[in-house]
Amino acid sequence: MANMTIDGLLDDYRVGRRTVREVVAQAMAEIRREDPRKVWITVLDDAALQPYLARLEVLDPASLPLYGVPFALKDNIDLAGVPTTAGCPEYAYVPERSALVVERLIDAGAVPLGKTNLDQFATGLVGARSPYGACGNAFEPAYVAGGSSSGSAVAVALGQVSFSLGTDTAGSGRVPAGFNNLIGVKPTRGLLSTSGVVPACRTLDTVSIFALDAADARQVLEIVAEHDPEDPYARVDQVPPLGLAGIPESGFRFGVPASGQLEFFGDQDHQSMFAEAVERLRSLGGDAVEIDFGPFLEAARLLYQGPWVAERYAAIRDFFDAQPEALFDVTREIIGGGRDPRAVDAFEAQYRLQSLRRQTEAVWGSVDMVLTPTAGTIPTIAAVQAEPVRVNSNLGYYTNFMNLLDLCAVAVPSGFRADGLPFGVTLFAPAFRDRELLPIADRLQRASGLPLGATGCPQHNRPPLAPDGRHQIPVAVCGAHMSGLPLNHQLTERRARLIRATRTAPEYRFYALPGGPPERPGLVRVDSSGASIDVEVWAVPADRFGSFVAGIPAPLGIGRVRLDDGSEVPGFLCESVATAGATDITDLASWRHYLASRG
Repeated sequence: MANMTIDGLLDDYRVGRRTVREVVAQAMAEIRREDPRKVWITVLDDAALQPYLARLEVLDPASLPLYGVPFALKDNIDLAGVPTTAGCPEYAYVPERSALVVERLIDAGAVPLGKTNLDQFATGLVGARSPYGACGNAFEPAYVAGGSSSGSAVAVALGQVSFSLGTDTAGSGRVPAGFNNLIGVKPTRGLLSTSGVVPACRTLDTVSIFALDAADARQVLEIVAEHDPEDPYARVDQVPPLGLAGIPESGFRFGVPASGQLEFFGDQDHQSMFAEAVERLRSLGGDAVEIDFGPFLEAARLLYQGPWVAERYAAIRDFFDAQPEALFDVTREIIGGGRDPRAVDAFEAQYRLQSLRRQTEAVWGSVDMVLTPTAGTIPTIAAVQAEPVRVNSNLGYYTNFMNLLDLCAVAVPSGFRADGLPFGVTLFAPAFRDRELLPIADRLQRASGLPLGATGCPQHNRPPLAPDGRHQIPVAVCGAHMSGLPLNHQLTERRARLIRATRTAPEYRFYALPGGPPERPGLVRVDSSGASIDVEVWAVPADRFGSFVAGIPAPLGIGRVRLDDGSEVPGFLCESVATAGATDITDLASWRHYLASRG
């Protein structure tokens, strides 16, 4: 099968191996064949595709980041001129404008091929609650594809499109990813606009991304993560509120639910494969820390056992009251339950949720992220139809709490069961850590060695994703702020993290300044006769960097320090006038060596 990753397509376009029309024609030929898995609701015809293709033909492939990249969107997300059904034909309308996230993708050169199947009104984690047919798994159609974004996941897994959009309120962007061997990004609430999206729970909804690998997912995320001032629930990307200083490349700590809190519903394959995933993440430099998963699970129960179901009813209240018979029986039962909660129930649930948030926030003092199975098991479509509520609820065990607790997550392929079905895990962290999770997800996916989706194509050899540092500021320290020394607490109390111990470029003189305690050194850049000096580079949360700098006394200050690899980072420098009366300790090249020399 042809390479359908974003980079693979763009490379082909740039050198002329394929054209956009050829790629789209091949994809459409596949899509328009018999659809036994019930992936699609609406597929664009040639006339509808023509404006997108004609626009690209007069542009340079290098001019747009998603030039000619085909994608799909869940049919609760608007595409101008194409019906939006939300999985209910009687509800359908034709929007004049695309959802903002879709506009951003099209502006970037991506080509929409159609609208995909879903659990009706995005109410379900199975993909089997649709009048357009139960969506079958990409590997074995008798098994569920996961939901509610079922068709969006299967379209990517089969290589019909390069990526797709779904939504995720309770797991709809992660469970289908786990069941179809994909990366599934559930962004921080509000990071992606929900303008032009049929709401499920407006206060919790997110648009999600399905991709073959983490690099593709990050490319799409960077394009669609644009603040939307017209969306009342949009949030500007910000420093994570817990003030963490980023997820390190190695030495990171990942939480794992206590063994008695893991649930696999009798599925031995999933249980053993999760244990393997824990060991794989350890092999990548992680340290596993057992955590109390109880507060997360209690929060998960609030989503469907509390008043948030009333939001689902509020989203389609007029339609529901006018045409209740248009809904699936199980969907009508679930959404109809939202008419009953009282205002006092909503407040009491909010109070309990806030208490649980405080309990779960304590976890982030000991771990950088948490690893769980994406789902504890994978059922057949027949099993779902026999017990639609219980089986569906099982699939939300590791997902339902995520948006209630304001977390971000990435579902990652992790292996194949003995029967050939995929198994996936999920990494999650506090809000606005989205871009920091993806490099870890990238490494974890690479380490698995799995093919991409259900295409059979191997993972492609491209550079690993670099860590994202937008929420942290590196600072080089050379004296009392180093690990174990008297002022190091000024970094650690701001939740700064040691990145590495290294040396400066050979262009500095080093002095022991008079005064103290504590004693302090002075690092002075010189034109000649300089030396390399030992330093530590710490990552400081960006929102706490100002308070750190404000406490630095003269003659010290923060400037640019050149390291021995040629890079420059903010770091401690000293005014040259302060060296009068100071002791030159350049030959020792280390503050620790100086302290040791004094006994």
